[in-house]
Amino acid sequence: MSKKLTILITIFLFIVIGLVPVIAMFVKSLFVGGHFSLESYSLLFKSRQQWHLLFNSLFLAGSTTFITVLLGVPLGILFGKTDLPGKKIFIILFVIPLVIPSYILAIAWFYCLGRSGIVSGLFGREIAVVTLNFLFGFSGTLFVLVSICLPVVIIFTITYLRMINPKLEEAAKLSGQWFFVLRKISIPIIAPGIFLSALIVFILALGEFGVPSSLRFDVFPVESFIQFSAFYDFNAATASAMPLGLIILFILVAERLFLRKKTTQMTIAKESILKISLGKAKPFLFIAVCVFTCITVVVPLAILVKKSFVLWAYKEAFIGSIDSIIRSLLYASAGATLIVVFGFFLGYLLEHRTFRFSYAADSIAIFLFALPGTIIGIGLITLWNTRATNFIYASAVIILFGYIAKYTALSTRFMAVTFSQVSRSMEEAAQILEVGWIKRVWGILVPLVRKGLISTWLVVFIFCLRDLDITMIVYPPAHDTLAVRIFTLMANSPEEIIAALCVIMALITLLPLFILGLVTIKRW
Repeated sequence: MSKKLTILITIFLFIVIGLVPVIAMFVKSLFVGGHFSLESYSLLFKSRQQWHLLFNSLFLAGSTTFITVLLGVPLGILFGKTDLPGKKIFIILFVIPLVIPSYILAIAWFYCLGRSGIVSGLFGREIAVVTLNFLFGFSGTLFVLVSICLPVVIIFTITYLRMINPKLEEAAKLSGQWFFVLRKISIPIIAPGIFLSALIVFILALGEFGVPSSLRFDVFPVESFIQFSAFYDFNAATASAMPLGLIILFILVAERLFLRKKTTQMTIAKESILKISLGKAKPFLFIAVCVFTCITVVVPLAILVKKSFVLWAYKEAFIGSIDSIIRSLLYASAGATLIVVFGFFLGYLLEHRTFRFSYAADSIAIFLFALPGTIIGIGLITLWNTRATNFIYASAVIILFGYIAKYTALSTRFMAVTFSQVSRSMEEAAQILEVGWIKRVWGILVPLVRKGLISTWLVVFIFCLRDLDITMIVYPPAHDTLAVRIFTLMANSPEEIIAALCVIMALITLLPLFILGLVTIKRW
């Protein structure tokens, strides 16, 4: 099989699995009773409730983005350019909320600030009423989302700081101190990376389902889920999803036009990074970062451990959920393997520009990644819920299709970066010797990008393992994952068991993160 044919088949399968369901969902919403109708969309724009949801979604996403950038850029500079002690430990701690299911943090803060939480036990129910009012609604949702999305800005800031030519900063130091250098040289250079991280945070917050639904804050993803799963109103669910889709499409077009060239042309600087000496401020900054880390990461995790710290809770949780745990591991492993295969060929396409539409395939992948999982899930059900395709709709295959649609963009971008670090000379030499494409893939490309493949698989495995939105919509009976099981048991099960399940979920998710750290430790 030739190289171009392999890549074309990969693109075709990805479009069928990911994009066609979304298109089918939109087309179906235009017909009511077999006749073309825009009734659902006219009601959407006439409804005051829908405009309220739109305002809530945009205001939450905008506020989350503003605060994460405000906090994440200084923290990224502290971790990436200074002599602050314990930087690697802080980075690992900040990443934890991003990789575990988002609603776990919401559960942890409920156990702390709820009516029967720790605050209530220490200070009385009157104080607990105040903290509960803070937690449920916009303020609590914003606080939890900032904790979750903050590592995105931190990691992007650190990464782009490594791309700065140290000679520019050395020259600027002749004219002023480090504050001047950062303000005039470093931050302007990494501005495209900061803007890109802000766009990612905005998209993640705009499509978030777990935290707003747990903390009872009305946004579009929650409304789409309710309309589809509770009221079985397909048209209303689709109409509720469309504004988010249009907003995300506009954001991606802006990224393509104004940021993509600036962010892809930067390369890692060969010279060592110039370090900033904190001097006398070092202990104060260290204490401040420790306090902030404790508030956003350590305290909620410690609360979960304390709440679950009874032997019977773990026993009951494990026995009652062992099937869901096994399914989570199997589905995440299968999903990560399939996604890495797609990402390998699409990443090769993106890096080598095999076709003129290389960016188009990447844009489709990014668009699907940016879409809320509820939209993708509804689209998958729309396309595959037929008598002829029931073998897909009623099996775990539909869950894997959801993973492929949502997370292929991650593997594509990771593999594109990996291929950019590999010399093309060996493949070109094999091509001159008329070695076939499949042999070149297995004999040359795969060994050369082996570490990138392993790292990509681990990252995608984490995202598949923590997925809630898509799985919650599409999973057939007896196919629930651990993330779904915890979410569905929250309202009626003992708090100790829920806390134990959250701890188990966090540990399962953090294990591949630990392995990923071992694989990539030399790069840091």
